[in-house]
Amino acid sequence: MDSLPNPAPLASKLLNTLVRYHSIGDGEWRVAKKTKDATVWRKPSEEFSGYLYKAQGVVEDVTNRIVDHIRPGPYRLDWDSLMTSMDILETFEENCCVMRYTTAGQLWNIIAPREFVDFSYTTSYEDGLLTCGISLDYGRVRPNFVRGFNHPCGWFCVPLKDSPGHSLLTGYIQTELRGMLPQSAVDTALSSTLSNFYSDLKKALRT
Repeated sequence: MDSLPNPAPLASKLLNTLVRYHSIGDGEWRVAKKTKDATVWRKPSEEFSGYLYKAQGVVEDVTNRIVDHIRPGPYRLDWDSLMTSMDILETFEENCCVMRYTTAGQLWNIIAPREFVDFSYTTSYEDGLLTCGISLDYGRVRPNFVRGFNHPCGWFCVPLKDSPGHSLLTGYIQTELRGMLPQSAVDTALSSTLSNFYSDLKKALRT
């Protein structure tokens, strides 16, 4: 079990990794799922044997409010149907923390509930914001949960230039669920989770 990291170098490395993902050309991605709310693509991950997913959609709201609903804080648990608990374990500064959260079982519980401990960092990006994270091997795993691992992931949220009340939200997710799981079940779950994330978020912002 590791001790908590020095936040500054980890935040800097995380930011650079996400900006690099954001510059990957369209030709490297393959469409995994398309709904009215979002399009999800994927490509083989450089971090582990699964996929790096990219999700993108337009959300009707300003960037600050959208990111406040996504990053660790009081809003996320209210609307994210997959998340069942969230605790902030350590706050380094206002935009930097370590959180532990749990997720519900998926696919008729083929995928059992998972627990994650993530370092989270939110910073400005172009005219908008980036909130990003990476899992840490920290703390004991609670009973009845499998400890999953998020490789570098994050959400870019920037205002649309011709429609400032709308924002383009682009996410990069690569989650290693761990445990004995068929890869096809993992891929189905992650594609659906990402498209549902947009529809759930939009409903929450309207209320």
